[in-house]
This record gives sequence, C-alpha cells and structure tokens, in this order.
Amino acid sequence: MTESTAHPLSGFWKPTHLQGLHYGPSSVQNYLISALPSATSKAFVITGSSLATKTSLIRQVEKLLGPERHAGTFSTIKQHAPVAQLDEATRIVAEDPSIDTIISVGGGSPIDSAKIISYRCHQKLGKFLHHITVPTTLSAAECTHFAGYTNEDGAKTSVGSPEMAPHVIIYDSKFALETPPALFLSTGIRSLDHSVELLYHASATEVPAKQLALTATARLFTYLPKYKADPKDEENITQLQLAAFSSLFPLGLNLIGGLGLSHALGYALGSPYAIPHGITSCLTLASVVKLKANNPEEAEQIARILPFIGQSRSGDDQEDAAKVGDAIAKLVRELGLETDLKKYNVGEDQIPKIVKRATKTEEGTLYDSVSALVRKII
Repeated sequence: MTESTAHPLSGFWKPTHLQGLHYGPSSVQNYLISALPSATSKAFVITGSSLATKTSLIRQVEKLLGPERHAGTFSTIKQHAPVAQLDEATRIVAEDPSIDTIISVGGGSPIDSAKIISYRCHQKLGKFLHHITVPTTLSAAECTHFAGYTNEDGAKTSVGSPEMAPHVIIYDSKFALETPPALFLSTGIRSLDHSVELLYHASATEVPAKQLALTATARLFTYLPKYKADPKDEENITQLQLAAFSSLFPLGLNLIGGLGLSHALGYALGSPYAIPHGITSCLTLASVVKLKANNPEEAEQIARILPFIGQSRSGDDQEDAAKVGDAIAKLVRELGLETDLKKYNVGEDQIPKIVKRATKTEEGTLYDSVSALVRKII
C-alpha cells in the first residue's frame, strides 16, 4: 500500500535508505570523512564548472579527501544534466573498480547526475555507489530516489530506484554562501513547489510527509525574505536548507508518478527552453494553486497552509486555497523573481507543445485549463 487517504485518515509511509543528515556551518569540514562507508573508500566528485572554477569549494573537498581517498573529479555537469556528460562520467567511474563512493556538490543537476551515474554503475557492474551529497541550492534533489536528465533531443527523461537515494546529506551554510542569491532564492520557490504539491499528492502520508511539508512552507515564507535582505546570514541559510529537506524528503519512497501539475509544467518548460527549474516554479506554482482551488479535495489540502503563513482560514476551502495562490504570487514578487515566458523567448505558438508535454493530452477540460494557465504566463 502506498496510497494515503484523508477520509478516513489512513496511509503507509516508506522511508528511503538515508543514513545521516548533517547541517550547520562547517559541516563538510567536520563530517565528510566520517560519512565515507569505510576507511579505505575512494570517492569520485561530481559538480558543475562554476563551483569548480569560480570558488574554492571543490578544492576544499579534494583536500579533505586527500590523494588516498580522492579518485577524481568531473566538473562539467551542465543545467538539466545532458546525457552526453553522464555517459562520459559513467565511463570514467566504471573504469576504476576502487571507486565505491560518489560525492555530489552543487544544485539539482550535479545531484541528479550522481544518482544516475550510480544507477548506471549498477547496470554495468552490479553495484550502486555510496552517495554523499553537499547541496548548494534549495532544489531538494538530494531528498529523492529518482533523477532527471536531458536526452540528445532535449527531452527530459527520468529514472528511479530505491537504491538511487543519497546515503548522507551534508547541508553546510558556508558552501551555500557561494551560491548567487538569485539562484538560491529561485530554488527556494522550487522547494515551496515541492511542499505545496506534496500536500495534494495521492500517496503523501499525513505523518511525516504533510506535517513536515506544512512546516517547510512556513519556514520558506519566513526565511526567504530574510535571506533576500541579508544573503550572508548563515542562520537564515541553514533554516532554508532544513525547509528544503522538509519539503520533499518526507515523501520517502511513496511517490508514484509525478509530484503535481506545477512540476509537470516545470519539466515541460525546463529542458526544452533552457529555463532553470527554480524559475519554472516561479512561473507556474501560484497559477497552478489557483487552478487546483477549483477541485474540492485538493483545495481542502491547500487551504491547510493559510495558518502556517500568518493568515486565518475562512472555512471555505476553495476560497482559502485561492488565497494561498495569491500569497505565493506575492512572495515571488517581493523576492524579485516575477518573470514571464517571453523573457525566455517562448511565444504563444509553443502552448500546444508545452501543454501536451505537461498533461499527456491534446484535448479536453484539463488541456484547455492548462492552456489558459500557460497563456497567462507568456
């Protein structure tokens, strides 16, 4: 059983195999080595070029590992994890049988890439890799057992396995200090996308999933504005990292299918038009929530958010859910993240393609509703 119900209240929660979660300043310095599976482990580092060339973070990781534990670094992972880079990284790792650990440092693309490399090593060699992840954004890719990558034709493809979930997560505020504030903020809205859509997902359990999603939403509404005001405050960074974790990890292995319509639209917009997923959430989430407010069952769950963001419930779930959508739109504006698809050269002629990708339909009520939604964000 993986489905949960609100009436009657019932469900079954299945966690991932996460072994440890470290958070706070200097967590990498303090805990990276102890997170390795053995004293003789060899680790391969996966990251993007910006962190490798514009910061000292990767050099810090390599120095901590030392020559006896560092098997190599692959630092050309690009946005949306193109398959060609995954092929190259997998080949390098598979050729060295001493590698038993993969360390991802960065946002969603390096983290997802590390999961896929581990999955491919299992296909080739019969073993998954021990995965330690050091997230530097709030995308929460570290919290799931599936990953997305971009095929040669530009389409986003995903794979999943319980063994793909990271084994150790290290949230280090000092590492996140190197993330451009606009990126950190937009991925915070991605986390909000997770916490909101988790609430009305059929397989999300009341405890711990929905309860932690509600607290994640509260934290995001509180600390994203504080972070914008002072991006160097490490307490705010750590609070937001914990919010990102709470937004998605509690779903565990329960996820069946996609998380929700906003995420589906994000995948339809992200890779094909080179739009970062944090930005896709800024574009779609508020509008999707207002659309979902028309569905009584989904509105009932969304309306639960209001007291967590400082507003009182009226007793009318659909009205309250719509207020949540308004509050999300206001937050996006106040964070300076409001945008539209025209800025990414996406015109109205693309609406049929986007809606077909997101809904897997070409006509009907859902198709029409989502078409109207996309038209509003162009």
